[in-house]
Amino acid sequence: MTKLSVNINKIATIRNARGANNPDVVKVALDAERFGAQGITVHPRPDERHIRYDDVLALHQVVTTEFNIEGYPDKRYMELVRLTKPAQATLVPDPPEAITSNTGWDTIAHQALLKDIIAELHEYGVRTSIFINPESRYFEPAKNTGTDRVELYTEPYASHYHQDRDAAVRPYVEVAKLARELGLGLNAGHDLDLHNLAFLKQQIPWLDEVSIGHALICDALYYGLENTIQMYRRQLEL
Repeated sequence: MTKLSVNINKIATIRNARGANNPDVVKVALDAERFGAQGITVHPRPDERHIRYDDVLALHQVVTTEFNIEGYPDKRYMELVRLTKPAQATLVPDPPEAITSNTGWDTIAHQALLKDIIAELHEYGVRTSIFINPESRYFEPAKNTGTDRVELYTEPYASHYHQDRDAAVRPYVEVAKLARELGLGLNAGHDLDLHNLAFLKQQIPWLDEVSIGHALICDALYYGLENTIQMYRRQLEL
């Protein structure tokens, strides 16, 4: 079964636009779990433009599904993970000014860095995942870091899905098979939506988890949060 982790960053963006606590990020996370989310994902950034570090501290007290904290592993991120000990830490190579994640790790150039960070995260009892491009050359070096999982960066798949979905998914199937051969768990995320999610899952049925935020929250404006989460869950069960 592929789990659906709901990224609630956009909820925090809406809240921050007015400076009060509406919508309440913690309540939305709890409601999302009640509506069928099998995990909650957050990606705190140094400028706290959406999820704040205090949000992460509050969420870890109440989230009962898998709590996943994404981020660049600087000192503040590592301290946050040490304090909260989430189910999963997803490492992304984003610089602080990035609007959103836009590439995966070069696990060749950064293998030593990642290996040290992952060893520290394992000391905290936290499962690790590395955000990675669908290029086979990065997978064995990823395995050598000691990571538990990799997360496929799926924006290129989503961008080309409507032009030629078979061609778009092909490199992902190839590296997914390689990940399985290497004994790596497999997550996926970025620009997955109600149009392209089911096909990705059908082609890679051993996906462990997808993390979806922007598209899901946009759909919730029309369909409602509870219905939307159930719609995404159904896409993973087709």
